[in-house]
Amino acid sequence: MGERNYTTLAVVLSVKPQGEHNRAVHLLSPERGLFSATLYGGPKSRLRSLVQVFHAGTLSVYANEATRSQKITDFDVSASHDTFRESLFKLWAAHLATELVVKTKCGGDFSGSYRLLTALFDGMDASDESGSRLGLLRFLWRYQVLLGVQPDVHRCCHCGSPLLDESLSVHKTVLYSTDSNGFTCEDCAGERARTGFVLGTEALTYLAAVTDLPPKTVRSLPLGAGSVSAIKQLVFYLAENAAGQHLHSLETGASIL
Repeated sequence: MGERNYTTLAVVLSVKPQGEHNRAVHLLSPERGLFSATLYGGPKSRLRSLVQVFHAGTLSVYANEATRSQKITDFDVSASHDTFRESLFKLWAAHLATELVVKTKCGGDFSGSYRLLTALFDGMDASDESGSRLGLLRFLWRYQVLLGVQPDVHRCCHCGSPLLDESLSVHKTVLYSTDSNGFTCEDCAGERARTGFVLGTEALTYLAAVTDLPPKTVRSLPLGAGSVSAIKQLVFYLAENAAGQHLHSLETGASIL
């Protein structure tokens, strides 16, 4: 009693030294959530070469419930995301997404967080930097849904008037109000324009598409540089607001992200 082995899907979030030869590994599993396990072995250990940050696959763990310790016994890596080592942006974007997931504790939805995070990693690994930048913005916007705090893009949060027509096109600029955590029409914006983010037609339409349309469809939508910049400012703000604190990845990687 008190000792058992189990396997689970997992993605490695961080690996830190623990003593002279061992590593403390922090992981996310769709079944077990956020958890830590110890990786034993020196530099020549086969497992050490497999258990790397952002690697994903099937993890085997020996758990000793008496000592409340867990030991990694094997890791069948299905995705190593090798291109992250070649792109500073991809690396920093992965750190940002990981930090957000950890600091919000997955919003209590471990399976959903695992799905969104691994989809981001896989998508960036298969994309160039331009595609990866859009992928990060979509992840940060979709993660707001998982947390239950994504602002409604369809109606003004003050008067309730539609912001988009049935074709997902908007005919006026709108304001995201930080005070109300919602989008307002031009008529209701008024003085609130001083405490929010202005989005044009293309930007708001894109966010609506990310929310309402299949990912494959959204990936084919064009987005101008101005709209990318406006959405980035908004979703970075929403990410920190959801975390309830500044995100280290955003502070240190501002010039990269």
